[in-house]
Amino acid sequence: MKKRALVICPGRGTYNAAELGYLRAHHAARGGIIATLDAVRAAKGQETVSQLDSADKYTPSVHMTGDNASALIYACAMADFAAIDREQYEIVAITGNSMGWYLALACAGIVDLAGGARLVNNMGGIMHQHGTGGQIVWSIVDNDWKIIQDKILLINNLLKEAQTVSHINVHISIRLGGMIVFAADDAGLKWLMERLPKDDRFPMRLMHHAAFHSPLLNHIVPMARAENPMTDFGAGEIPAIDGQGRIWSPRAFSHEAIYNYTLGAQLTDSYDFTRAVQVAAAEFAPDTIIVLGPGTTLGAPTVQALIASGWRGLSSKADFQARQQDEPILISMGMAEQRAWAQS
Repeated sequence: MKKRALVICPGRGTYNAAELGYLRAHHAARGGIIATLDAVRAAKGQETVSQLDSADKYTPSVHMTGDNASALIYACAMADFAAIDREQYEIVAITGNSMGWYLALACAGIVDLAGGARLVNNMGGIMHQHGTGGQIVWSIVDNDWKIIQDKILLINNLLKEAQTVSHINVHISIRLGGMIVFAADDAGLKWLMERLPKDDRFPMRLMHHAAFHSPLLNHIVPMARAENPMTDFGAGEIPAIDGQGRIWSPRAFSHEAIYNYTLGAQLTDSYDFTRAVQVAAAEFAPDTIIVLGPGTTLGAPTVQALIASGWRGLSSKADFQARQQDEPILISMGMAEQRAWAQS
C-alpha cells in the first residue's frame, strides 16, 4: 500500500555553498526539466540555472541574489519533486515556505513547469531590483523545540512598542515553526537588533532578503501583476495549502482568487508557514512528510510546527528523534542519506 505524503517546498534561503552542484549531483538524468528552465532564463538574457549550478565556486554576490537564488531553488525542488517514487508515495497535498508557495503552485499543477519558472524568475528579478527593507530571524523555542511563552510575550510587546515609534516599520514576516521572521525597514532592523535578546546565533539578519510578506512591499504588487498574467494559472491537480492555512482544492477555486492571493496578500501580509503545515497535517493525514531540496533548513521548522500542534501526540525534539529512528516521519531530500528513501 502506498504511503500518503505531504510535500513541502523550500523558500529563498536554501541554496547555499553546500548545495553548489546539486543539479549535477542528483539530477543529471532529468535534462528535460532543466532544459525547460534554462530556456526561460536564456530568453531573458540571464545566466541559466545549469551555468549557475555548475560554477567552479559558490559566489554569494551571484548565487544569493534574488534573481539567481530563486531560479536555482525552483530548479532543484522541481527536479526533486519529479524524483519522488509515485509507486511508493501518494502525494496528497503540497505546501511551502515563503517563495515555496510559487513552487507549491507548480508541484500542485496550478501553474505548469515553464509557467512556474517564469513566475519565480519574474518575482526574483522584481525583488532584487525593487525590494526594500530586510528580515531578521529569532528563535522562540528551547533546546527540545518547545515554544517559550515568555518569548511570545516579548514579541507581542515589541510589536506594540514599534507602533509607537514614528520612524520605524516593523512587522512579522513569517511564522516559521520555532522561529519568528521579522520584516522591517532599515531603521526597524537596527531597532530590532538592539532590542531582541541575544541567544546563540540569534537574532540573525538574513542577507540579500527584502521585507518579504509585509506592507513594505505594497509597491511590488502592481509590478508583479504586470509581469505575471492570470492565464498562467490553472485548475490544479493536488491540493495546495497557502501561507494563511487556506486549502486550494483542484477545480474548486477561481483563477482570479488564487492570482489575487499569490500576487497580493502573499506579498504584503504575514506568511504563516506554521499554520500551513498544521492544517495540511490535520486535514490530509499524511504518513510521511517529504521536504524537497535544496538545503536542509526547513526540516526543523516543519517538525516544530507539528510539535506545537501535538500532531499524532508528537511532543518534543527528543520524541521526534525517537520516532524518526523507528519509521521516518520526515524525509529531507536535501540530505543524501534521506533522499534515497523518497526515490525509486
